[in-house]
Amino acid sequence: MRILNEHTDVAGFFEKIPGASERILMLDYDGTLAPFHPRPHMAYPYPEVTRALDHLMRDGRTRVVIISGRRAEEIMPLLRLARQPEIWGAHGWERLSPEGELSVREISAREVELLDSAFEAARNALEFGARLERKTASIALHWRGLALIKRLKTQAWISAVWQPMAGVDGLELQSFAGGLEILVRGHRKGFAVRQVLERAEEGSAIAYLGDDITDEEAFMEVRDRGLAVLVRDRLRETNANLWIRPPHELKSFISHWDRVHA
Repeated sequence: MRILNEHTDVAGFFEKIPGASERILMLDYDGTLAPFHPRPHMAYPYPEVTRALDHLMRDGRTRVVIISGRRAEEIMPLLRLARQPEIWGAHGWERLSPEGELSVREISAREVELLDSAFEAARNALEFGARLERKTASIALHWRGLALIKRLKTQAWISAVWQPMAGVDGLELQSFAGGLEILVRGHRKGFAVRQVLERAEEGSAIAYLGDDITDEEAFMEVRDRGLAVLVRDRLRETNANLWIRPPHELKSFISHWDRVHA
């Protein structure tokens, strides 16, 4: 663990948890709770992290929120938790409540048309072995697992195809670990975090844990009210104020939260 901001008091944060009016732990999925996998349906969480999270959630005193670029309904079967957490999927366009109720924010007919065009334009990237994914409000092209030459060709080709479409009529590009995404502007992970924070009580203990460039906006939203935690093997430039490595430091973070929140 490394503190990245001299004003960050990690010990003080954990001391605050027992008396907090509300406890909110937000976590990214791929790369944070689970190691990346070329086959997304096989990207299961680290077992020791699952056990720690399961134990933390047993009494319902911490609001656990998963925030992911994946579709919300993809997450729960992979988690294998006894209790269902709150899940925000598709970068905040979808919300799956702990009771299993799914709500999806709609995009306009024009935005559907633009995404259809982006999808069709990207089909040729499949020749390089890339994977194309249609989501609620975005199209993602994945090149994880490709040989270096194919990956570089895919990156160059799709950037040239999608770049002219980005910034027009509300579309934008977003890089992520292992791919590129073109999405409707305005709903990234930071949007989901803002929705959670707007409903949080004063005096809440709040943390957000993530690994990817897509988590940086979320770090900015949460760092002034709690802990923004970068979870990855190697440190990189980040807006987070704390860095931990998975899986052991991640498991220790969740277990320590569990111990002090009683």
